[in-house]
Amino acid sequence: MSEIIFLVEEAAEGGYTAKALGNSIYTESNSIDELKENIKDAVNCHFEKGNIPSLVRLHFVRDEVFAV
Repeated sequence: MSEIIFLVEEAAEGGYTAKALGNSIYTESNSIDELKENIKDAVNCHFEKGNIPSLVRLHFVRDEVFAV
């Protein structure tokens, strides 16, 4: 696997959450920079050496609600 994709959302209580697509990896943090570090740590813990993806793609999902 050369790439892993994470869905990133703003958490209701503040900060951000990230969930990997197709893998059981989840992490959260207060800032985007911290989230990236947490994702790196989680990916390195989840995969064995030699199978670690070389790229991480972050897909930011944002819900916006407004009245009409």
